[in-house]
Amino acid sequence: MINILIVEDEKNISDFIKINLIEAGYRCVCAFDGGQAAELIEQNSYDLILLDIMLPIINGYELLEYIKPRDIPVIFITAKAGVEERVRGLKLGADDYLGKPFEIIELLARVESVLRRNKKNERYLQIADASIDTLSRIVKKGEDTIALTLKEYELLLLFVRSKNIALFREQIYEKIWGDDYMGDSRTVDLHVQRLRKKMGWEEQIVAVYKIGYRFVVKQ
Repeated sequence: MINILIVEDEKNISDFIKINLIEAGYRCVCAFDGGQAAELIEQNSYDLILLDIMLPIINGYELLEYIKPRDIPVIFITAKAGVEERVRGLKLGADDYLGKPFEIIELLARVESVLRRNKKNERYLQIADASIDTLSRIVKKGEDTIALTLKEYELLLLFVRSKNIALFREQIYEKIWGDDYMGDSRTVDLHVQRLRKKMGWEEQIVAVYKIGYRFVVKQ
């Protein structure tokens, strides 16, 4: 399992990130200042670090210099979202930069992207009663291969990587079709219905009133 260290001194934000990452299938540990984070990094192995800049004891920039020789990817998550701060963080070696406030779906996408770039993510995804080979794009239930269109496959990955999170229809549309949502939900609803039927997930992919859909997976 992927291990992620969250370094954030605001406990409500730290808890929010941790809860959603755990629901997405990651193992998480939290540190609330730079000194505590340095001790955890010294004693443990992590696949990714989510790092605030304005931290007590040791700030995020200083901590990043300590992290980089260990070859652990880092995503800065901070309210300091100006161009100069982003450039400084990236020049110091951060792999990505996310400004506060942020949507959890964007954080999950950035986590997935950084892990993939650093070859720390798993090629094979196992969820509910299905397995997904993300390299060959083969989806199986038991021994049966499920034939999905490209959009259905991308929709499947979106649900799997956002499990137990309510996704707005406009979020789904913009992520899968790459265009601004125009308010017509028929395209999203039709593809969700087809995916439900092909995967046999009528009970797992549930409609959320006035929002969109949630892929429900028991922990």
